[in-house]
Formats: sequence, C-alpha cells, structure tokens
Amino acid sequence: MRQKLARVLSGVAISALVFGGAAACKADSGSEGGGSSAACDLKLGFFGPLTGDAAGLGIHMRNGTKLAIDQYNKENADCKVTLAEYDSQGDPAKAPALAQQAVGDQKVVGIVGPAFSGESEVADPIFDEAGLPIITPSATRPSLSTKGWKIFHRGVGNDISQGPALGRYIKDVLKAEKVYVVDDQSAYGAGLKDEVKKVIGSSAVGEDKIQVKQTNFSAVSTRIISSGATALFFGGYYTEAGLLLKQLKGAGWKGTMVAGDGVNDANFIKVAGEAVAEGTILTCPCAPATAAKGTFLTDYKAAFENAEPGTYADVSYDITKIFLEGIKSGKSTRADLLSFVKSYNKAGTATGVTYKFEASGELDPAQVVVWAFKVNAGKVVPDVEIPKA
Repeated sequence: MRQKLARVLSGVAISALVFGGAAACKADSGSEGGGSSAACDLKLGFFGPLTGDAAGLGIHMRNGTKLAIDQYNKENADCKVTLAEYDSQGDPAKAPALAQQAVGDQKVVGIVGPAFSGESEVADPIFDEAGLPIITPSATRPSLSTKGWKIFHRGVGNDISQGPALGRYIKDVLKAEKVYVVDDQSAYGAGLKDEVKKVIGSSAVGEDKIQVKQTNFSAVSTRIISSGATALFFGGYYTEAGLLLKQLKGAGWKGTMVAGDGVNDANFIKVAGEAVAEGTILTCPCAPATAAKGTFLTDYKAAFENAEPGTYADVSYDITKIFLEGIKSGKSTRADLLSFVKSYNKAGTATGVTYKFEASGELDPAQVVVWAFKVNAGKVVPDVEIPKA
C-alpha cells in the first residue's frame, strides 16, 4: 500500500514539475463539453516607459493593455490573467535586466511591447532566446523585423511607411522649400530622419544631432534660423522636441515643426507651451485613437477618469486581446501562444485593423495607415490621413 501510494505521489510531483512552469491550469465547469478551455493563472507583460521623460506615451499604451485585461477578467472571473508591468523609462540601458526578469517568470506568456525601438534592440534578443512572444504597439524602426527573431511582431506600420509619409506631407502640404532636420541619435529618431531625408532630398538645407535629455538648444536654434528653413523635421521624443521648439520660437523662428509618433503626445504641448506648440504637425502610423471603433472610447474614458486615449492606446488594447484570445482558447505555453499569434487573422475591435502578420512579424502592409495630426488650441487633433505614394 505504501509503495503504491509513493508511486502515485511521485507521479503527481512529476506532473506538477512538467505543467507548473507553463501555468497550465484549466477552468472547467465539470460538465462534459460545457467547460472552458481557458488557461489560468497566467500573466501578460507590458514593457515600456511608465515613469521618466517619455512616460506620457507609455502610460496610454499600458492603459489600453490594462483595459483589455480588466474586461477579460470580468468575463472570466474564475480564470483571470494578471498584468505584469516592466517600466523601462524608455531607456535601452534598463531594458536587458527587465527582459531577464520577464523571461524568468514562467507565468509570463506574452509581452505587449517593448514600446520603443532602442529598448527593443536589446530586449528582443532575450525574449527570442526564451521563446517569449511579443507584439509591439509602437516600436517602428524597420530593422527590428530583419534580425531573424522568431518572437517579433509589430502591430503598426514601420518607419518605411511613416518616414516617407512625413516627407510627402512636408513637400506636398506644407510645400516647404527649405527644411532643417534634427534627430536625437536614438534608434528611432535617427532611423525616422533617414527615411524623411530620402523624400525631401535637396530641400534639406541643414542637419543637426542632439542628445536625449539635452536641455540647451541655443546653438542648434541659431543654425536653424540662419539656414532660412521654414520647416523643421525632428526625429525623437516629445520632451526634447518641446524644449527645442520653445527655445527656437523664443529666438524668433516663425516656421513649422514636423515630427513623428514619438512626439505625438499631449505632454509635448505641456513642455513647449500652448502658444509655441500651436500648428505643429505630428504623425503616427495609426488612425486617431479618439476615433476608435466599437465601445473602446467610452470604455477607456470610464476606466481612466474621463481621459482621452493617447497615441497607440487602441493598438495596445487590440494586440492585448490577441494574446487573451489565445489564452481563452487554452494556449497555456509560450510556444503555443506564439503559434497562435503567427496564425492570427482577425480585425481588432478598437482599430478595425486586420492583424495578420507576415513571416518577418510585420503587420500586413495593406493594413498600414499614416495620419497627420495638428496641435490646435492646446490639443493634438487629427488633421488628415496621408495618402500612400
């Protein structure tokens, strides 16, 4: 009897070791055919800036993810998913340790993020080695999809779509004949600037590089004014963009700043000042979150004290729901969830985008849109969808 009991207990222990790491418990009503196959006790991670100079962008994305998980948990109260937050502060130096923390937690089966391209470059190899699937809502550097990472997926267009669209807006809408270009030397900012330059060509009359966390822009402001440029393209994030424009306008410049999605946040207006920011053009390889489909807008406002959803909040919501749909169907391991994401082909309920990923992890190009937004009366408002070339 003791020997038989020992064999039974041994089998239970082995089963716990095999299945415990994958957190593969299942919810079941007890009736044949009537139970749920949902995997339980799992985690989804959000990886991006929640504090620091770029937190405004990250918080809205995290909120989109949180809203999707909260709604899922309300509908699946007996089999919940936990949100794990990895606050990178947008700093590539902090990303590897956070990525190691995420892959070390076997209950984490998917990552929404990383949010930025620089942190993606150093975190994604760690995720790839661990087989932990990711979908970034916002890291747009084109080279991220060329590394051979099996786990990489991008829920928006990359800068090969956004950069040329920016260039076309500068040429065809602003009709700027003299353009000065500046980037912050980040993986994102420098890459976006390179794509813009390909389109504006000889209209670029000067170029400068600044540093992340730089605060004094007097020298570059002088060179911009001296160039006679009527438009300034800035590749980088909203804090440096706001400070640069504030000092530039203070020195008497009358032109228009044009920037990408890294500046497309209400905090840009706070940094620059409402009067200074007025008329600035900001783009995004996404449609306006405030025009999201279904009940997303009202749900978001109800969940977050009537706040408007910021850039990529709706994208984060939709890609989180991809992971949740996989978990609901019983995908309890990283490998199974990765396979589920790779074969996904459905429209998001908030964006309306059909999330279908190419072999490289890129979103199907047919689904990519680029919008221009304009700062008007203290708000970032939709201007126009920029036509494809």
